[in-house]
Amino acid sequence: MAQQIDALSGPAVETPARTLSERILRMLNKAPIHLGLALVGLVWLAPSIGLLVTSFRPRSDIQSSGWWDLGRFRFTLENYESVLQAQGMLSAFINTLWISIPSTILPLLLCCMAAYAFSWLRFPFRDTLFLLVITLLMIPVQVAFIPVLTLFRILDETTGVGLLRGYGAIWLAHTAFALPFGIFLLRNFFITLPRDLIEAARIDGASDINIFRTVVLPLSVPAIAAYGIFQFLWVWNDLLMALVFVQDGRNWPLTRQILGLLGTYGSEWHLLAAGAFILMTVPLLVFFSLQRYFVQGLLAGSVK
Repeated sequence: MAQQIDALSGPAVETPARTLSERILRMLNKAPIHLGLALVGLVWLAPSIGLLVTSFRPRSDIQSSGWWDLGRFRFTLENYESVLQAQGMLSAFINTLWISIPSTILPLLLCCMAAYAFSWLRFPFRDTLFLLVITLLMIPVQVAFIPVLTLFRILDETTGVGLLRGYGAIWLAHTAFALPFGIFLLRNFFITLPRDLIEAARIDGASDINIFRTVVLPLSVPAIAAYGIFQFLWVWNDLLMALVFVQDGRNWPLTRQILGLLGTYGSEWHLLAAGAFILMTVPLLVFFSLQRYFVQGLLAGSVK
């Protein structure tokens, strides 16, 4: 009888007051989470904000007060002018672009092709070779610096290609050391693609190259973009490999140039802050502009 009465009465009507109260309760329940995330974000951003403010302050103000003392803030662009013109940061910025862009595109292309082969092509010892790629992830890259550098020197002496005099050595080194992780990441995404699409394309007469170009790549944009962001940020912020494989001072990237500033102008905080923020600008722009692809790439493959 009670069920018949409930059925006849129909669904409960939500009044505006009830809806507003439910929204307020949901906001209050999530308030501690939002507050905690805001505190974490503030702690993470505080050094960057301090570096940005310091880069626009005169040297006298930096020595007399902290960057948080906004009441005594005086704006100036002399720090950036001095760093870009007198300290060679502009040429180092261009060198970093010359190093980072090819060192991102080359491993991206090779990793995509190798991941497709390990995912959808059948050839002898495929699984064994993939396990070998996985084992390379466990080897620290630092142990290979001396053998690779010796190999480049032998190639320069025998062929005269000049790998160590230009950017060739750093391009090849970044590409080689990035392949294991890139192949592992992209292969795990490629293998989750619907098999019916691949088989349908093969039935229609598409070759492996056409399947890779027209089916796999368009469906894998989030994963490819995520790996591209990882690789670009790693190359842009790299110092150790630049110290080893870039031996011509005219080709030094920003990280090595800032290291020289730190040794020469260790107490010139206004110049160091400006140089460091120049180094941070491009990674921040790349990350925030491609954040959507980055998040999609991290979640790729979790749900089919």
